[in-house]
Amino acid sequence: MATMPPSHAEVILAYRHLYKHLLRAVQYSKPARFVVQDRIRTAFRESSPASFDAYRIDRTLQFLDGAAKSRGLEHKILKNLMFVWWEQNKVFRMHYRADLTPLRLNAYNDFDRTLESLNESMGLCIK
Repeated sequence: MATMPPSHAEVILAYRHLYKHLLRAVQYSKPARFVVQDRIRTAFRESSPASFDAYRIDRTLQFLDGAAKSRGLEHKILKNLMFVWWEQNKVFRMHYRADLTPLRLNAYNDFDRTLESLNESMGLCIK
């Protein structure tokens, strides 16, 4: 059974819901809200409409809702993700010696694989 691609309105609605829930989950804190804004824009611009999965988006919204409502595991995971992404952006903006570039590019490989495993095991779409 072939699924129909999402309409433009569905994609925009998903973007708005995710952005609103992310801002609530990070409690509108100053560095985190800019990290959220950059990450969600990039994710929606670079992904194809075929990768749209309403189930994963619903699960992610539930995860973000849990992060916003309590200081439990979801909140701690999201807080650490924001910190790592903020540091990662800061490192890539700085100009270092050219011989350190391969090291900087490979420094976050384990982190990315762990995040992919989290997404797969919980049915999330955090990127």
